[in-house]
Amino acid sequence: MRKRKPSTTVDHEQESPVEDSEADVRQAGSEGADGLGGPDQQHSMKPFGRMGVMSKMRRMASWLLVVYVCIPFIVKLCPSIQAKLIFLNFVKIPFFVDLKRPSDVGLNHTHNFYLEPEGGLKIGVWHTVPAEMWRDAEDKPGEWFDSTLGSTHPAILYLHGNAGTRAGDHRVQLYKVLSSLGYHVVTFDYRGWGDSDGSPSEVGMTSDALFMYDWLKARRNKGPLYIWGHSLGTGVATNLVRWLCDRGSPPDALILESPFTNIQEEARCHPFSMVYRHLPGFDWFFLDTISANNIRFASDDNVNHISCPVLILHAEDDAVVPFHLGKKLYNMAASSKSLSGHKVQFVPFSSSLAYKHKFIYRSPQLPRILSDFLGRAHPNAQ
Repeated sequence: MRKRKPSTTVDHEQESPVEDSEADVRQAGSEGADGLGGPDQQHSMKPFGRMGVMSKMRRMASWLLVVYVCIPFIVKLCPSIQAKLIFLNFVKIPFFVDLKRPSDVGLNHTHNFYLEPEGGLKIGVWHTVPAEMWRDAEDKPGEWFDSTLGSTHPAILYLHGNAGTRAGDHRVQLYKVLSSLGYHVVTFDYRGWGDSDGSPSEVGMTSDALFMYDWLKARRNKGPLYIWGHSLGTGVATNLVRWLCDRGSPPDALILESPFTNIQEEARCHPFSMVYRHLPGFDWFFLDTISANNIRFASDDNVNHISCPVLILHAEDDAVVPFHLGKKLYNMAASSKSLSGHKVQFVPFSSSLAYKHKFIYRSPQLPRILSDFLGRAHPNAQ
């Protein structure tokens, strides 16, 4: 029987399915790598990413430069903006405090009420009684608080600075300190501040302070009445005391905490002006605009028309109102003819104490300082 020879002719070389799969994967991987650009191409894309970031930074810097250049012109064209930055009355710190409830900030012996310095204009007022009256003050009506102002205890009319309200924490802490030393403390929010009506202005603030002084003085039968101003409130205080001295009824003493000479010098030294104060035309853009708003707070001029004892308190590390401005004001007051024969004292507080702009109330020496200057003994004086 004849054997059949195996076929040696093959039309196409056949590969196993497994081998075909592996080849496909290898080819896909190769194509994928090519699609991503491969290691060399991927590496070459990194500089492009960095260039994108740099481009964004350059655009941001350009926008900041535009804003920097535009702000002086905006302030010059819209002087009311400058006034808002000086008063900062729209900054109602602390937030969510009901000014009708002084007990919410720990003043259980304080009465809230409202007065009208002008027809249809209401301002919010707080009266904190001396500490020894705290228990008696509980749940008492306004008439009782009013009647206590006729006591022999000394009284202080406190004029706060810009921003915030009469409920500001550093202000509340000072009320407590003064109350513990036996003082009545009467404070209020100027028109446009806190829950008071109206819009702020230097003339309006001074008018409100004069009204409050007259209201308080009318209820003082025996005890002395002092005026205490802080920061921007020192400008209001010297305006007020000048008015009182011109009409022949000066207060028993004026206390200035962190004062400045005048608002233009303070604006030049304020941290907000740091980025512009060396700019050509700074005075024209910013300081002249302050004058255009009729804002002066010229304590350096006022001290030449004041005739009552003056005490100045200033911390060396005050970054808001620089220490040298308070010292300069003291030197002017000390050489003022109108203050000749009156006690003028300057008390510095070392930078090591970190009292800065608004924490002088923390000084354990404050009772003694007030006692020595005012000539009144305090139970907690050291």
